[in-house]
Formats: sequence, C-alpha cells, structure tokens
Amino acid sequence: MAKAPRIALVTGATQGLGLALVKGLAQRLDAGDVVYATGRNEARLKEITTELSGSRAHVRGELFDVAEPERAQHLADLLAERHGGVDIVFNNAVMGVAPEDDQRTVVGAFAEVNNFGTTRVLRAFGPRLRDGGRMIVVASALGTLSYLAPVLHDRFDELSTLDEVDAAVGAWRDAVEDGSAFGGPWPAFVNIPSKIGQVAAVRTLAAQRRQDDLARGVLIASVCPGMMNTRLSQAWWDVRDAATPDEAAVPLLDLVFRPVDPGQYGELVRHGQVLPWRPAGAPAEHRAPPRKAG
Repeated sequence: MAKAPRIALVTGATQGLGLALVKGLAQRLDAGDVVYATGRNEARLKEITTELSGSRAHVRGELFDVAEPERAQHLADLLAERHGGVDIVFNNAVMGVAPEDDQRTVVGAFAEVNNFGTTRVLRAFGPRLRDGGRMIVVASALGTLSYLAPVLHDRFDELSTLDEVDAAVGAWRDAVEDGSAFGGPWPAFVNIPSKIGQVAAVRTLAAQRRQDDLARGVLIASVCPGMMNTRLSQAWWDVRDAATPDEAAVPLLDLVFRPVDPGQYGELVRHGQVLPWRPAGAPAEHRAPPRKAG
C-alpha cells in the first residue's frame, strides 16, 4: 500500500525563518509530499512557489493571515478536505516591534498576530494532526517565567484552557494600552509577555493531549531558534555574528524529523535542549534589550 503524502504548513513563510523552514521542508520531504507556504502577500507567495518549483516536495502558496479570526479554522478544514489532515505545522507568523514604536499603540495588533494568531492555529490544526504529526510554535528563550516578575507567574502558569491563555494575554494587552503596565511589574519590552503567552499556550494544549499524542507519535512543542541576523533583530542588537535564518532553521527541522522525545513534549526547546519553564533561582532583571552601539 502506497504511503500517503505528508502535508506540511508554515505560517509567516514569505521571508526570514519562515521561508527557510519552507525550503528545508521541501528538501527533506519526499516527492509527492506538499509544503504549504502561507502569508499575506500573494505576489511574494507566487515568487516563492516559482523559486522552489524544483524541490523534492511540492510547494504551494496559500494566502493566510493569522490575525483574521476565522481564517485558521477555514484553512485547517480546507487541508483536511484536500488531504485528510496535516502532518507538520510550523506556527511562525510574527509581527515585530521596532525601538521607535509606541508600544501602547502597536500592542493590539502585535498580540493579535503573535498570541491570538498562535492560539487560533493551535485550536484549528491540533485536531487535524495525523499520527506521527508535529506542531511547532516558534517562540523565544524570553518565553519563560524567569523573565517575568514572580507576582505575575500565576497569570500564565498551569492554565487549563486556551481561552484562559487568551484572557491572560488580553489583560496584559489592555494594561499596556491604558498605560497601567508601565507603572507595575510588567516588563517594559512587549516581546517578553507575548513570548511567555505563546509558550503558555503550547503548555496548556499539550497538558490536555499528552497521553494520546505520545501514544500516536505526535509532538507539540515551542522552539527558540536563537538570535538571527534579520532586519528586525538589527534594529535592537548587533547581530552581525548571529545565525542566518537558513542556519537557524536546521535544529527546528531536525526536531521535526527525529523520533519524538517525550521529555520535549509540550516544552520550549532550543537546539535540542529543553529550557526550564520556571526559574531555578532569582528571576532575571526585567528590562528592554539594550540598543546596539552606533
């Protein structure tokens, strides 16, 4: 009996790490498998599918804005109709914030993409994962409670549902928008609570599914790709010696193609190692990252 084609999907795939993941999947998967490169720029998606037309796996472009409330469910249903399910999902779509941005005015759109977009993808594609499937959320090492004041830990720790995660993120977003976050214990850098919210969402979903998923060979995890040399990172740090997106994609792809390690299930993984969710000692100092020199 012929093996069913494997189906992969990458959000935020028109540049940077997302594009590197599409390229890597298209090289590592087999002929007959399909990689969906998704994003909001239709013209760019067409360029990518043309550029990668000679890859082993077939690359298809699909318009997908994770900020649209119903779009994730629609796309998950569409892939189920076309293929019967999905095997690999990389949730990579991200909205960046620049040093000059007023965080109060951008946090709404920022959370809509980075956080509510993540939980939409988890809700929509989780039930569509086939046996042996992988669902990976690209987050950051900032997404641990070590970067959050202890008084705020219970906002994100051991939540029961994704709705509770969304509520916690919404409360933080509202505090940033009305300015109350800046006089309290919240970190000054919006990336920190946002990344913690993403990791909390993965942990919450994984707690609900762990036993069944491991029995089926399914891995759900968040990942830290490490510092990358991208235009967004260049605005905050000196990243001349940092990994390129193609280099940063390698350990993420390795995670997908290796057998499931139960110790990594539901956890935040960086270069194959699990990053502790709770701090072992004193929490890190809560401040925005330093600007690069010059």
